[in-house]
Amino acid sequence: MNGTDHLDPLLFGEIDPPQRLLMGPGPVNAHPRVLRAMSADLLGQFDPEMTGYMNQVMALYRPVFGTGNRWTMLIDGTARAAIEASLVSLVAPGDRVLVVNFGRFGLLLIEILTRIGAVVETVEVPWGEVVPLDAIAEAIARTGPRVVATVHGDTSTTMAQPLEGLGALCRAAGALAYTDATATLGGMEIAADRWGVDVVTGGLQKCLGGPSGSAPITISDAAAAHIFSRRHVEKGIRGDANIDGVGPRIASNYFDLAMIMDYWSEARLNHHTEATSMLYAARECARVALGEGLDARFARHAAAGRAVTAGLRAMGLTVFGDDAHRMTNVTGVYIPDGVDGERVRAAMRDHFEIEIGTAFGPLVGRIWRIGAMGYNAMKHKVLLTLGALEACLLAEGFSLPAGEAVKAALAAWDA
Repeated sequence: MNGTDHLDPLLFGEIDPPQRLLMGPGPVNAHPRVLRAMSADLLGQFDPEMTGYMNQVMALYRPVFGTGNRWTMLIDGTARAAIEASLVSLVAPGDRVLVVNFGRFGLLLIEILTRIGAVVETVEVPWGEVVPLDAIAEAIARTGPRVVATVHGDTSTTMAQPLEGLGALCRAAGALAYTDATATLGGMEIAADRWGVDVVTGGLQKCLGGPSGSAPITISDAAAAHIFSRRHVEKGIRGDANIDGVGPRIASNYFDLAMIMDYWSEARLNHHTEATSMLYAARECARVALGEGLDARFARHAAAGRAVTAGLRAMGLTVFGDDAHRMTNVTGVYIPDGVDGERVRAAMRDHFEIEIGTAFGPLVGRIWRIGAMGYNAMKHKVLLTLGALEACLLAEGFSLPAGEAVKAALAAWDA
């Protein structure tokens, strides 16, 4: 029996969630323009207005990804859907893959690749650090991978892996490069073409300020050629002109990028029913980002990150990880000795309607994670969060210099 078995479903009212300020590692509060876009009327998936919106989405996300890639589109599902679609479409059983692992989401790449049947090699560092490029180069030379996979910003450790030069290493070794940019797309620069990364995926629910459920992706021509070499069009939709590839069939139907790319192409080869309202959301997320200007948006996220970090340190707290490689949009901070971290999180939620994040793996119970991204990377929201945290820590008996956090954050925002 669960907690709702005794309830009469007929008594359930309309959904009316509390107006929480989501200042954890994601999801964050969606931009009102995105929510309004989601309320627009639905269209049939082959309506020319709908396919026109699909083409607009492709154009809108190219600058967001820093690419000219033709194959820039959406995967229907959460950010993890795009991660899995990328890996299952790039990697066949027995392929050797090098994972650059520095946190929970590097471990996720390993998990998915292991299920695919890949031979997984790793180059890794302790949580709170990033992997030096020369260590990646040595690992590529040692393992000879078909694919090199990494995360850009790992919210579990709040670290951002430098990717300049990664693509050149992969091209020299004849490998394809994949990057999960779920946590940074729209908040930190993503330069798919300059980095030479072949496939980059993201999500809406973090720096792009949308809901979870649609995952932008961009695919280089080299990666597309490899994926199309594994094309297998299902019988129910194939025609005489459809020619299968010579490579091993992609093991997933739903996450088959070859068929999804055909769906987003001029052929409009039916694969699934596009998640219309989520496409509207993704489209508006990109319009908001580009309307603000990407450089201005990155600067806003950097200012928010500086302010959070300065405010936490002004409280006498210790910030987690390497300052030189910190994500701008998520900050980890050690829970002070003698303070119950979950009691503080509950007090933040109950008294101030503010949510901050807990942690994973070896950091469980050791750090909080405070996010300021997307629609929430705003000065007043950062100040409210720091003020609330200060009040909750004082209530727990933790001694701190009252008022200094907000003062320090204000100075850092404009630094």
